[in-house]
Amino acid sequence: MVDQKQKFIYTFSCHEDEISLCQLEMRSLFGFHTGTNILESSVQINPSRSPFIKERIDIIYKADCLDELVQKVSGYQAEKTFKVIVIEHSQATDLQKIGFEQRRKIEREIGLQLSGQVDLQNPDQLFAVIKVKDHWVFGRYTKSESIWLFHQKKPNNYSTALSTRVARAVVNIAVPTIADKKVIDPCCGAGTVIIEALSMGIDIVGSDLNPLVTRPARENIAHFGYKAKVLLRDIRDVTERYNVAIIDMPYNLCSVLEPETQLEMLKSARGFAGKVVVITTETIDALIERAGFTITDRCVAKKGSFSRQILVCC
Repeated sequence: MVDQKQKFIYTFSCHEDEISLCQLEMRSLFGFHTGTNILESSVQINPSRSPFIKERIDIIYKADCLDELVQKVSGYQAEKTFKVIVIEHSQATDLQKIGFEQRRKIEREIGLQLSGQVDLQNPDQLFAVIKVKDHWVFGRYTKSESIWLFHQKKPNNYSTALSTRVARAVVNIAVPTIADKKVIDPCCGAGTVIIEALSMGIDIVGSDLNPLVTRPARENIAHFGYKAKVLLRDIRDVTERYNVAIIDMPYNLCSVLEPETQLEMLKSARGFAGKVVVITTETIDALIERAGFTITDRCVAKKGSFSRQILVCC
């Protein structure tokens, strides 16, 4: 019998430098993080939202052993042409790992139990089998698309801008649930965050006080077929109310903003957004507290010796 309460299994992949960022994104999307690259949750997320999620399996059956799983899937009706694949995640122990020939055998065995038409070349539906700890799982399979990778190829790039991969994770941290959320990036630079947000269907606007970046930002956004307002405006002049603000504190390779200017920016954000995600290259906890925020979660995003702090503030 199929479980009434739908659950999902996600697998993740990230570089060692990205573990902290990946775990903060997990906590934001699912409410907790794991110490491994696999997570089970009742929260349904499009795996392509995350730069770290590799795939999602919508659980149909669970079993304590493979023979039991074979019995459970027997007669399951596949409504479209299908293919069965066995997923092996990198956290599996040597005893849990499944060799190539064994994976092919399991795929054939499970596939023969399903009712429907098999198509090994161009199936309309993929089903996955995965062993998680001491049980076996069968479910519908969705592979992640690396949308952020496509967004690297924009007309205007800046050396100090967030990578599209980090920007996408930051958007998920800031806006885990999309419906009815109004978002602003008031220091938008070349529009990297805005593009990632728009690709997820998020209602976002941008602004920047530097006229040399607002036009390139609009060009970058239009290059991918998206539309969003990008205004030439100081963050201290924002008057509209937003649910969330994403603020990448401006800096260059030689200097950062004076503390008083940073404090003014943060105080302005306190006035127009209920939640703010701050990206900073230096420790500004005291300024954030003086602006009236509480830091509720945080991580460090590294790239070699360079690092950024990502602070979730309410």
